[in-house]
Amino acid sequence: MQYRDFGRTGWKVSEISFGAWAIGSAWGEVNDSESLAALHKAIDLGINLIDTADVYGDGHSEQLIARLRKERSEPFYVVTKAGRRLPKQTSDGYTKENLTQWIERSLKNLEVETLDLVQLHCPPTETYYRPEVFAALDDLVKAGKIQFYGVSVETVEEGLKAIEYPNVQSVQIIFNAFRLRPSERFFPEAQRRKVGILARVPLASGLLTGKMTRETIFASDDHRNFNRHGESFNVGETFSGVDYETGLEAVEAIRKLVPDGATMAQFALRWILMFDAVSCAIPGAKRPSQVEDNVRAAELPPLSEAQMQEIARIYDSLIREQVHQRW
Repeated sequence: MQYRDFGRTGWKVSEISFGAWAIGSAWGEVNDSESLAALHKAIDLGINLIDTADVYGDGHSEQLIARLRKERSEPFYVVTKAGRRLPKQTSDGYTKENLTQWIERSLKNLEVETLDLVQLHCPPTETYYRPEVFAALDDLVKAGKIQFYGVSVETVEEGLKAIEYPNVQSVQIIFNAFRLRPSERFFPEAQRRKVGILARVPLASGLLTGKMTRETIFASDDHRNFNRHGESFNVGETFSGVDYETGLEAVEAIRKLVPDGATMAQFALRWILMFDAVSCAIPGAKRPSQVEDNVRAAELPPLSEAQMQEIARIYDSLIREQVHQRW
């Protein structure tokens, strides 16, 4: 495992880290024993950052991570998120009182006195234009409730606005071979300000694993069902905003670039690691075998210039028109 600087925090984080949404319950059936085994495998393989949120399984993901901390002596960072507990997403809901309540709940779930890092969980765009929200987070740092804070964003513009606040330490943003715009507009400014970047949805909700087909059926409680045909209001999240059929076509084009002995998922993750601005990618995993598959991406040799150019060509010809101007 290789480690990268995480902004100005002083942390060195595993370039392949662990996304804990899947173990919360939004990706079909979840088995706690298997989820814990996956978390243990992550630590075994050198992963030292786990990304979660207070709403993943209504706090269940955080609680599993607390169990992991009791069972392992190795230090690791837990990055959680707050804001999605609001019954309706409005900027008015991001009050100091609500932020404090959400953070107290995560402290209880994770069984710690101070949270390593808290991110606003994709709040409405207007929230980034309210200095009082970030002042409240500064107060929570001063109170010892959180060590650092950052944001998880939907758009490049939100990320650029967020990092104008001097104490925003990290930005979590969708970045994968189906979502190239962050590398063009956001990464240079984030690097200039020394802000950590977590590449979220790195496998485009599983599309970039190459395992999905037109016949794929998702469990009734799997969130990917809600956006199979673009019905979700939050179309930019699932499958990175790409139409499912178009995504499958792009996957088949990318598959031709994957070297022998590598999986599609590993190749897609290795592509992300070609960007120095990225602190870590956070693919999800529910089973130890998935963790192992993800981590092997860091062992692949760097992609060639020809491979990088071909992925850009596939993006330009199939994907760009659907997503580039939107996020």
